[in-house]
Amino acid sequence: MAFVIVLAALAFLMLAAYRGHSVILFAPVAALGAVLLTEPSLVAPMFTGLFMDKMVGFLKLYFPVFMLGAVFGKLIELSGFSKSIVAATIGLVGRSRAILSIVLVCALLTYGGVSLFVVVFAVYPFAAELFRQADIPKRLIPGAIALGAFTFTMDSLPGTPQIQNIIPTAFFGTNAWAAPWLGTLGGVFILIVGLLYLDRRRRAAARAGEGYGDKLVNEPAPFEGGKMAHPLLAIAPLVLVGVLNKVFTDLIPHFYGATSSFAPSVVGHAEPVVQQVSKIAAIWAVEGALLAGIACVLVFAWKPVAAHFASGSQAAVGGALLASMNTASEYGFGAVIAALPGFKLVADSLHSIPNPLVNEAVTVTALAGITGSASGGMGIALGAMADTFIANAHAAGIPLEVMHRVAAMASGGMDTLPHNGAVITLLAVTGLTHRQSYRDIFAITVIKTLAVFVVIAAYTLTGLV
Repeated sequence: MAFVIVLAALAFLMLAAYRGHSVILFAPVAALGAVLLTEPSLVAPMFTGLFMDKMVGFLKLYFPVFMLGAVFGKLIELSGFSKSIVAATIGLVGRSRAILSIVLVCALLTYGGVSLFVVVFAVYPFAAELFRQADIPKRLIPGAIALGAFTFTMDSLPGTPQIQNIIPTAFFGTNAWAAPWLGTLGGVFILIVGLLYLDRRRRAAARAGEGYGDKLVNEPAPFEGGKMAHPLLAIAPLVLVGVLNKVFTDLIPHFYGATSSFAPSVVGHAEPVVQQVSKIAAIWAVEGALLAGIACVLVFAWKPVAAHFASGSQAAVGGALLASMNTASEYGFGAVIAALPGFKLVADSLHSIPNPLVNEAVTVTALAGITGSASGGMGIALGAMADTFIANAHAAGIPLEVMHRVAAMASGGMDTLPHNGAVITLLAVTGLTHRQSYRDIFAITVIKTLAVFVVIAAYTLTGLV
C-alpha cells in the first residue's frame, strides 16, 4: 500500500502539470496527500519541517541565478542582439538548419558551465526569432533547447562542469573527466538521434503546412532599434558569461579558502556567520558571470535597452519568480516523497537487478524520475547505495570511472517527466504548454535514457572506458 501511495502522488502531480495546473499549488497537495494516507499525524510537521524547509532552501541558493538569468535573457532580447545572432546563424547554416543552430548554441553554453536554467532564459529570445524567420513551429523550440542543454552536455561529455557530472566524484573518488570515451560515445549518440528526431518533426510540420504559429504568448518583443550589431559583438555577452563562469569557479575557492566568516556589526554578541565556500562557489561563479554579462550588454547597447528597461526588467523578474517557485515546489515534493516508507520500498526493490551497471542505471534514473530532479535523484541513490555499487563494481572488475559516467548519464534520463522543474521552467519561459510541446521533450528523454544502455553495452562488449 505504501508503494501505491507514492506512485499515486507522482501520477497525480504529473497529471496536474500536464493539464496546465500550477505546480506551486499542486506539488504540496500531492506530497501532503501521500503523507495523509501514510501517517496523518505527520502532515503538519512534514509540511513545515521538510517541504517548506527544502523549498525555501532551494530559493535561498538559486533564486538569484533565476533572476539574473532572466534579466540577462531579457537584455539580450531588448538590445537586438538576438536578432543579430539569428541573422548570422541563418546566413551561416541556412534556414533549414535552425534546429541545429539552437542545439549547438545551447550545447556550447552548457558545456561552458552556464546553468541549464540560465541557458533557457538566454537562448529563448533568439530561438523564437530564428524559428519565426525559418517558419518552423514554435512548439518545437522546447525540444531543441532540451536536446542542447539537458542532455549530452549536462552529464555525458567528459569534463562538463554541470552538477550532474560533479556529484559522483564525491562518492567514487573520480573526477569530471571520468570514462571519456564512453561519455563521448553517449553524447554523440544523443546528439545524432535527437537531431534526426527533431528534423523529422520539422519536416512533418512543413508537409502539413504548419508555420511558426499565431496567438502565441511570451513572444519576444520585436527589435525597434536601428542597424543591427555585428554578430561577434552580439554573441560576446554570451561567451563572456561562459568564460567568466569557468574563471570564477577556479578563482573563488582560492580567494576565500574553504570557509569564510564574518561577525555582524550589531549590538551584543552575535554569532559569526560562517559560509562553506566549497558548497556555494559554483553558484557565486554563475551569479558573478551573469552580472558581468548584464554589464556587457548595457555597455554595448545602452540606447535600445534603456528605452524599455523598466518594463522589460519587471517582466523578467516576474518570470524568474514563477520559474524558481515552480522548481522549488518540485524540490519540496521530492524531499517529502523520499521520506515516506513507500519510497524505501522502491529503493530496496532495485537491489535485485544483478548487473552492477544496469542496477545503478535503473536505480538512479528511477529515483530521478520519482523526485523530478536529476541531481536530487542521483544524490539520494548514491547517498543510500554508493557502498553497494562500489562493492558490486569491484566484484565484477568494473572501473569506478565507468560507474561515475553511468550514474551521471542515468540521472539525466527519466528525470524530465512532466513534473520536472526544468521542464516546467522551459515551458513557462517559452509560453507553451505540456500539451503543445511535452511530446518532443519526452522523446528526447527516451533517447537520453536509451543512450545510457548504449554506453553500458559498449563497455560490456569492448571494455572501452
